[in-house]
Amino acid sequence: MKYQDLVEQITPELYTSFKRALELGRWPDGREMSPEQRSHCLDAVIAYDQLHHAEQDRVGYIDRGRKSKAAPAGEGEQLLRFADQQAGAGEDEEGSAE
Repeated sequence: MKYQDLVEQITPELYTSFKRALELGRWPDGREMSPEQRSHCLDAVIAYDQLHHAEQDRVGYIDRGRKSKAAPAGEGEQLLRFADQQAGAGEDEEGSAE
């Protein structure tokens, strides 16, 4: 049997079980996963994702294209003030400029 045939036989329930086992590092019966089992399980989850899920819904997906759609610079930003910093000149005790 080929690897692709095995991947095509993974059911949604088995996929969910694999993902949960990877998250916990244990099989559903409580036994710890070996490093080799983790590796094979992760390969199966990734292969299943490629067959059945859109790119943005896959395990490990990082959206690198939406950053430009975020709020413009300065909008929604807040100044961070560390506790050991004292209020600067022209600011009241709460740190806001007058």
